[in-house]
Amino acid sequence: MSPSIARASMMIGAGTILSRLTGFLRTIVLVAAIGSTGSRAADAFGAANQLPNNIYAIISTGILTAVIVPQIVKASTQDDGGKAFVSKLFTLGTVVLLGATAVAVVLAPWLVSLYAPGFTPEQLALATAFAFWCLPQILFYGLYALLGETMHARNVYGPYTLTPIVNNVVSIIGFGAFFLLFGLRTDAVRWTPGMVALVGGTATLGIALQALLLLVFWRGVGIGVRPDFRWRGMGLGQIGRLAGWTFLMVVLGQLGGLVQSRVLSTATGSVGIAASQNMWLLYMLPYSIIVISIGTPYFTRLSEHAHAGRLEEVRADIGRSIRTLSVFIVIAAFAMAAAAVPAARIFTNSPATALVTAPLLIAYLVSLIPNTVIFSIQRTYYAYNDTRTPFFFTVVQTAVVMLTAVVAVLWVPVEWRATGVALGQAIAAVVQTVLATWLLHRKIGALGTASWMLAVGRFVVAAIPAAAVGFGVFLLSGGASGWMVSGQLLGAVGTAVIGTVSLVVYVGMLALLRAPELSPALAIARRFLPGRR
Repeated sequence: MSPSIARASMMIGAGTILSRLTGFLRTIVLVAAIGSTGSRAADAFGAANQLPNNIYAIISTGILTAVIVPQIVKASTQDDGGKAFVSKLFTLGTVVLLGATAVAVVLAPWLVSLYAPGFTPEQLALATAFAFWCLPQILFYGLYALLGETMHARNVYGPYTLTPIVNNVVSIIGFGAFFLLFGLRTDAVRWTPGMVALVGGTATLGIALQALLLLVFWRGVGIGVRPDFRWRGMGLGQIGRLAGWTFLMVVLGQLGGLVQSRVLSTATGSVGIAASQNMWLLYMLPYSIIVISIGTPYFTRLSEHAHAGRLEEVRADIGRSIRTLSVFIVIAAFAMAAAAVPAARIFTNSPATALVTAPLLIAYLVSLIPNTVIFSIQRTYYAYNDTRTPFFFTVVQTAVVMLTAVVAVLWVPVEWRATGVALGQAIAAVVQTVLATWLLHRKIGALGTASWMLAVGRFVVAAIPAAAVGFGVFLLSGGASGWMVSGQLLGAVGTAVIGTVSLVVYVGMLALLRAPELSPALAIARRFLPGRR
């Protein structure tokens, strides 16, 4: 890993860790206030608060990442360093976001009914009330993504990863105030407008401050921007052609998510929407810290190599990024699976609910490795301004997601329905990864697939005994009735203990296997230690 990528990864990783830790505290306080597994109020808030996130997914992981970053990198070679392009882009993006937000707020009752048809009438009313407060987040999520991805294209990563901490702090204060004033409220009928405003308003205020704070850093990194409505000549035709395929691709993903949400709404009162979102948060901890922090700088460099026509360097970037990410992500997946019950206890209100929620977390973790590979593969298409091919393999992935979700609602018992949906998502991720890799091989030639697949296999061989030892520690602590599940804080401590033990065994196994990736991995890890640069 080059020094520039290492420094960028360290900055993103440090910010992501702080953001995720405060995000965990935010969710713990929210669970204390409105519950999680089995809570109808939590499912109602989860469905409403997910609506703006769905739009954010289109903006951040879709059009911006796929289209805008390569275009800004290309525009930076112009005489003004791309400032005119960025100004026009920012103006256009703000106009679109304002329009999308206004339309979504008007359609709030319909959107809630669309995503959660399995809710009771009381839940639908509560979710709709939450949605009116939460949907304005679309504007602020979009501005945050637009500003952040522009900074990424200029190799500036710190502010984007640090500002979510402000959002989490605001949420902790607001949700904590709700708990102090009203206690735990898991039902969907005893909610006043003031209670709804405190929970929903807190969620939106945090997102707004997160975006506005990023504006403070805007001038500090030397990116000048001003309102510019002269969009003619900025290449909207090319951007539109690229974004058109990306938009269709993300719409497909959202259709899959819609089907999943409708299925999960039928499991409300059991392991439903809130539990799925909280287990997804745990899943995203290793993905965001490892894949996003290390992989994002690789994508910027890969875009530069692709734009310059250096094909061999692009191929090297792909293999290097997959091996680098996988050496960390494999043990993360296996260790978290070993610690599934205490990890689930962090976001549940009792040991019993942690035990029934843990399989859902394990099901999500199955997709962690293939999603890590697809991160590098898919962004290679984007680096070549190819958004058409990802659309076609996303069609297949979405079809599998929807099919397995239908199977879950028809034949899986309600208490296992969310786990069935998560497993279907994992199967779809495997299919998508295989297809995308094969198509990329046809596009640019040999990818060195055998080499990085062999490396991933080596990591799995090392992770299996590591996870077994970690699970043994859990059993020795008393298992499902031991101290690791006796409270939320102890659940976090237990998860950390199991993870640490598994990691030590994993490193030993890699050394025993003489894995060539071990030394570079340790070098990267040392960069994240306090006082290291």
